[in-house]
Amino acid sequence: MTELSSHLRATTDAYGAVADLYAELARDALDAQPLDRAVYAAFAELARDGAAGPVADLGCGPGRNTAHLRDLGLDVFGIDLSPEMIDLARAAYPDLRFEVGSMDALDLADDSLGGITSWYSLIHVPPHEVPAYLAEFGRVTAPGGHLLLGFFEAEGGPVTPFDHKVATAYRWPVDDLAELAGAAGFTEVGRMLREPGEGERFRRGNLLMRRGA
Repeated sequence: MTELSSHLRATTDAYGAVADLYAELARDALDAQPLDRAVYAAFAELARDGAAGPVADLGCGPGRNTAHLRDLGLDVFGIDLSPEMIDLARAAYPDLRFEVGSMDALDLADDSLGGITSWYSLIHVPPHEVPAYLAEFGRVTAPGGHLLLGFFEAEGGPVTPFDHKVATAYRWPVDDLAELAGAAGFTEVGRMLREPGEGERFRRGNLLMRRGA
């Protein structure tokens, strides 16, 4: 077993062990975050007017944000590595499609997606592996399609690991992550940084990108 597959297994097992609790905590998370909802709304508008094809919510967890994207008018489906999370998503949103899968090896054709959201789902990936994940995002996104990344921002520091409640995660400088996405074929459309809210420890970052030709 490679280092990466071992890491993925450990992260998947950790999320599976807390799936029910996580789903409960995530159910209303967007309700208290108007800036996060605004970023989603901007992504949805661009995705509707961009490349043809469905949107993939990668690292969808229990499916709450996938359903939110559906409510914003997108043809969307969710993918997550945790079977427990996918079971919860299918039970909560039986009208939506959810699949077990890994973000670094998507069972999707080249240029088949109109967009991707990766909302705090790259945070557990070891930094040296992130370029490969972004390259996979670029492979499956059609030219003109859009990518939305959500992550913990490093607040002037380098890429930094921290003690996430589920599994080790990383905070990223927004410029560094934008540069890596650019190398994978995406051009920045915009970014949003917000300060931590009540009960949050770190600044939150969002990058909205467009796939080039």
